[in-house]
Amino acid sequence: MIYIAVIAISLTLFCIWQNNHIVISNFNYNNKNLPNEFDGFKIVHISDLHNKLFGKNQEYILKKINSTSPDIIVVTGDLIDRRRYDLETSLLFIEGAMEIAPIYYVSGNHEAWSGEYENIRKELISQGVVVLDDKKVELIRDKEKIEILGLTDPAFLTSSYSDKRNTSVLEKHLKIMKDDDIFQILLSHRPDLIDIYSREKIDMIFSGHAHGGQVRLPGIGGIVAPDQGFFPKYTSGSHTVENSTMYVSRGLGNSLVPIRIFNRPEVVVVTLSNK
Repeated sequence: MIYIAVIAISLTLFCIWQNNHIVISNFNYNNKNLPNEFDGFKIVHISDLHNKLFGKNQEYILKKINSTSPDIIVVTGDLIDRRRYDLETSLLFIEGAMEIAPIYYVSGNHEAWSGEYENIRKELISQGVVVLDDKKVELIRDKEKIEILGLTDPAFLTSSYSDKRNTSVLEKHLKIMKDDDIFQILLSHRPDLIDIYSREKIDMIFSGHAHGGQVRLPGIGGIVAPDQGFFPKYTSGSHTVENSTMYVSRGLGNSLVPIRIFNRPEVVVVTLSNK
């Protein structure tokens, strides 16, 4: 019995560590078309918080982000979880992160299906967050500029995963916003739509949604992800299709499946270069 107890305790401690100990993943992105003033520009990418609390007042995750000294923070959806809606906990993160760097945000499927998105949007805007619902904004440094684009999640056109996904509106808005003459960064919750993003020649994309495959096996990767099924391709790291590079966050919180295995919560940091 003592061996069973030791194993049970060890597994419990392992799962607690896997679900709460944040890892910082650093990437370097190189593109000669990046304006000189943005060489060295640093972006922190956050996704799929699902109203998880990391320490009192989100102090643990905020310290992690602050240690990277980002120029901006991008958030690619699912700040809240529709099954256990708790906007206050998510706003604790937003309030603290806004003191570190400007935040740019797009929605995820949980915001869409929560039925609370209008309130979420208003609260984020009141905190100073730039909400990019099918919009784009310019970032200007010494007269040189890049653009950040955002796409509303397709879940706003459906009621659940059982409905057939409709990307026609997303594709229409992306066509309107694209500009081949300007370096563009796209925020969009869904990584499995990379062929749509690359078709419009978007330079950089930040996505989440896949939760890293929830359970990851060494040498194999994620086991299952929404909209990608078993052994999904886009769950973590960087992926390049044509001239478009996408960074996929493994996310921070959980939803239907309550644990992560070999898949710790992740803060993604990307440093831009034109060298």
